[in-house]
Amino acid sequence: MVSSKPEKKRLRIPINGRILRHRFIKFGTVGFSGTIVNVAVLYLSQEFFLIHIHPAGRRLHFSLACAIFVATVNNYLWNRAWTWDDREKRPGFGFFVQMGQYFLACGVAIACQYLFTLLLSRVVHYLAANVIAVVLAAVITYVLNDIWTFSVKRGS
Repeated sequence: MVSSKPEKKRLRIPINGRILRHRFIKFGTVGFSGTIVNVAVLYLSQEFFLIHIHPAGRRLHFSLACAIFVATVNNYLWNRAWTWDDREKRPGFGFFVQMGQYFLACGVAIACQYLFTLLLSRVVHYLAANVIAVVLAAVITYVLNDIWTFSVKRGS
């Protein structure tokens, strides 16, 4: 029996849906690990490593910058190696080029996380504010990286 093209497309839709859901679960797992890294670095910076910076509000700016940077590197490495490992790398897009794309794509989400954390920390504890901000920025990060940083190589 010969299958027509529309039938082949219908057969692939559930598989694509499973892959997409599976990828998003991986992304969420990586994001969760990044959140743990973020909170740990934020806490350690705020309470130990940067304790000499005064006032505490200024220290929070530096602590957040450190936490976001370290967590973003952690997430890039895990997403590249695990979440989007099935995607063929585009020619001319080596590790550092792709990392640059990842950082640019995350820039919007990082800025949102940073601002949300600062705003929310006025009404809740800074660690809680940061976790809420991370969750809000996660969707932006996934979409931008899926369609740009780890995009599928287009045929010529």
